Amino acid sequence: MFGLKDKIALVTGGNGGIGLGMARGLGQAGSTVIIVGRNAEKSAAALRELQSLGVRAESLACDVSREDAVQELFAQVQARHGRLDILVNNAGSTIRKPPQDFTLDDWHQVMDVNLTSAFLCSRAAYPLMKAAGAGKIINIGSILSIFGAPYAPAYCASKGGIVQFTKSLATAWAKDGIQANAVLPGWIDTELTVGARNQVAGLNERVLARTPAGRWGTPQDLAGIAVFLASAASDFVTGAAIPVDGGYSVS
Repeated sequence: MFGLKDKIALVTGGNGGIGLGMARGLGQAGSTVIIVGRNAEKSAAALRELQSLGVRAESLACDVSREDAVQELFAQVQARHGRLDILVNNAGSTIRKPPQDFTLDDWHQVMDVNLTSAFLCSRAAYPLMKAAGAGKIINIGSILSIFGAPYAPAYCASKGGIVQFTKSLATAWAKDGIQANAVLPGWIDTELTVGARNQVAGLNERVLARTPAGRWGTPQDLAGIAVFLASAASDFVTGAAIPVDGGYSVS
């Protein structure tokens, strides 16, 4: 039920952090994993790690906020594999400033990477999944899809948008056998959150005090939910937004 043998999975931002954690899980469950990122050196290191675990993995470079680049990316996937079974829209970035200090360029930069890329990749994946009569789309939101943060207006807006965008995909494409769900990671120990801990005074202490699990999450904590949402085990789950946060959002 949870096996992914012979499946093709594409993970944007798959060369580090949560994306790489999910790529490991998907690959170890049997899928061929295509990791997508802009940093060639980082992607090469991630590819070596996955292959050392026995995962069938490939790496493709793409700026997923650009329409032309996304079209070329999915043309390569189709040419190489002729199909795509699983799409993880994980690419993400943030700029930490209060709303009054945001420039329009700041706003667009975050929204384009976090939200527009999910639209572009999902739209490009749709014909491949429709032709197969099945597909799994996993969009990465955040607990800031639920909560606000004074230093992250664009990030919060983009991650709230991910949840509503996921619901739209779920309702539009259910008839095609495609399920779309969102994962809302809590405070996970990644490069992105190292920056937050350095810039936001007291954040580490507040996170630990509120999280019932008593720790920050790790990228590997997201592997299981990725396998579940990518597998036949979740065929009747669509449009959901699932926190993976050690209990932070319910405490």
